Amino acid sequence: MHWEKERDIVQRTDIPITQKSISKDLRETGLGIGDTVIVHSSMSKIGWVVGGPVSVVNALMDVLTTKGTLVMPTFSTDNTEPKNWETPPVPESWWLTIRENMPAYQEEISPTRGMGRVPETFRNYPIVKRSPHPQCSFTAWGKDKELICTSHPLIPVFGENSPLERLYHLKAKILLLGVDHVNNTSLHYSEWKANLPNHPYEDQGASVMKNGKQTWEAWKDIKYSDEDFNEVGKEFDKTYDIPTFFVGQAKTKMLSMQELVDFTIPWFQKNRKY
Repeated sequence: MHWEKERDIVQRTDIPITQKSISKDLRETGLGIGDTVIVHSSMSKIGWVVGGPVSVVNALMDVLTTKGTLVMPTFSTDNTEPKNWETPPVPESWWLTIRENMPAYQEEISPTRGMGRVPETFRNYPIVKRSPHPQCSFTAWGKDKELICTSHPLIPVFGENSPLERLYHLKAKILLLGVDHVNNTSLHYSEWKANLPNHPYEDQGASVMKNGKQTWEAWKDIKYSDEDFNEVGKEFDKTYDIPTFFVGQAKTKMLSMQELVDFTIPWFQKNRKY
């Protein structure tokens, strides 16, 4: 199946896409030296790239230089409370076995799940810093990687003192590279900051290391949802007249995180119903 997909990508790519051409396209979006940016990406939408995701990561680093900071979400969503699983769900009779046997989160080795090839490649670079949240970590490279990722509270995972809050105050940019707002993690910070009345909570849990031993830790956090992210994102894009660029063949948008969050907080307060 993987090779069939790659064949399709080759067939719709006119000429091979390279690190150099990606760097050029990224600069045309407005990304530049010294920027702080959180990237969400779809490797397949870019087209056939010489060197694959390594070339994409290298191009981002090349444009930012070490004066900037590159951030990606590197979530390990298999290390979560199994009773909440929907893609796919598992029988209740499995839940205890999963909690007792799930490997503990380790920043250096815990893989991402469902995040795509670019962030999975990025987290393996030896010069990056990954935050310690066992489910919803972020990985950073560059000038402010320590500030962004050294600490990450269990709750609120996307709120106060989280990497997202630090990115907001750093006036980060958001790069949507071949993906839409449903993948835009910064909107979860808007959800939290909106402080919605009657916002539902859910049980959560993850396998962690404590005192050198693997243990299951449980907690409650608000129930985050991305169901209306594309809707609010379209409103934002229209209001701020956000242009579409192409990086390789991927439709790409560049946003201000502060503008997005400040716009979407009142939208959630008006339109979210709990």
